[in-house]
Formats: sequence, C-alpha cells, structure tokens
Amino acid sequence: MKKFFAIPLLALNCSLAHAQVGEQRYDFAVGVNGGCVLNRISFNPTIKQTWKPGATFGLTARYVCEKYFNMICAVQAEVNFTQMGWREIIETSSDTYERTINYIQVPLLARLGFGRELRGAQGYLVLGPQIGFRMTDSDKRTGAWTSNEQHTGTLDLRPNNVTQQYDLPIQRSFDYGITGGLGVEFSTAIGHFMAEGRYYFGLSDIFNNGKKDAFGRSAHGAIVAKVTYLFGISKTQGAKRK
Repeated sequence: MKKFFAIPLLALNCSLAHAQVGEQRYDFAVGVNGGCVLNRISFNPTIKQTWKPGATFGLTARYVCEKYFNMICAVQAEVNFTQMGWREIIETSSDTYERTINYIQVPLLARLGFGRELRGAQGYLVLGPQIGFRMTDSDKRTGAWTSNEQHTGTLDLRPNNVTQQYDLPIQRSFDYGITGGLGVEFSTAIGHFMAEGRYYFGLSDIFNNGKKDAFGRSAHGAIVAKVTYLFGISKTQGAKRK
C-alpha cells in the first residue's frame, strides 16, 4: 500500500525540488464531479461478462504547486460515490444476473497539465492510488434458476459449473488499486471545466482467495468518464500566467 500512495507524493516532491527553476504556485480549487462507470470483475475461474454501467459523483480538491516550463504540476484528491459490480452473459439459458456494489472511493492523484492556465484549454494526465469502502450491494436475477438431480436445470448448464458467486456475500469491503487517465480543461472567468477518461485497475479482491475458496481472483476493472467543475479558493499573488 505504501508504494501506491508514494506515486502522487513523489510527483509533488519532484516538483518542489525544481522550484528554483520553475515558478511556484499556491493555487487551491474545489468543486464537484460526476459521470458514468463501466465495470467488470476479473474472476478466476472465468465468468463471461459484459460491461456493467453505473454512476459516479462526488467532491474534488486540487492544489497546483508549480509550473515547470510548460508543465503545470498539481495534486488532486476526490471523495466519490461509485456504483461498481458485474453483469453476466449466460448463453445456456434465459437466466440473467447482475450485482451492484456501491462504494465510497478516494483517489489521490498526481496531475500534470500542458497548456494555458487562464482563459484557454489545457490537456492533462492523472495517475495515482485509489481506495474504496463498500457501502451496500444488491443483485438482480431473472429466468428459471432451476437445478435438479438430472443436471438439466439452468444452473447445471453454467460453463465450468461456476455458480458459487450467486449466493456468496461480498467478503472484502476494502478495495484498492491504481487509476489513471487523460483529460482536457477549459479555464474561464467563472471557473475550470474538465472532461476526462480514466481506467481503474483493482489490486484487491471482493471474495476471499485462499486455496479452499471459490475464486482465486475477483478484482474490479473499470472505465470511467466524468466531468468536473472547480472554482478557485486561493491563487498565487504576482504569478505570471499564460
């Protein structure tokens, strides 16, 4: 875990080390974000899935610490409510299944921007660790969902006979991984407007993964598209901006 949290802190330390060459900034902004999530679970044994859609929204805080030549260095933190989970593709019957897992997520990101600070566009990338805490979960199923001694029920026809996930409660509520992405920011007189895409790679499992457990791996993987609005709280006095 220490390695994951070291990513944004290392970026901040590097920027401070170049402070004599670059232009220091003390810009702080806060705001809101929202968007959509497409999530899957990486299961072992494999379960065939499609991307499960969900929503994400929350609060964002950003601290810009330096402009180094044309690169704008910042640290960004968020607190988000996010819907994760999975949706299965069941080809052997008309059964359907999906589970929704709701999290409070906290990404801590290093942010590098290239472009204009004021009244213009700026491209940027973000990268860093993310932790999550499961709040609630629920499932939805339709179809026959039958099983019998002749092994001709719909549950008996599942590939590799993998059915343990249906009645298995989420055993690990703490989630962690790495997230990163690209975006574009438009700075105006009334604030900063951003649109970005990210990918989240989960490093933890939602189910226990011991030798006697049903799954050796059950980790999240998510594509995230979101928009963010930030308004300035403080700005560096006397800084030359372009």
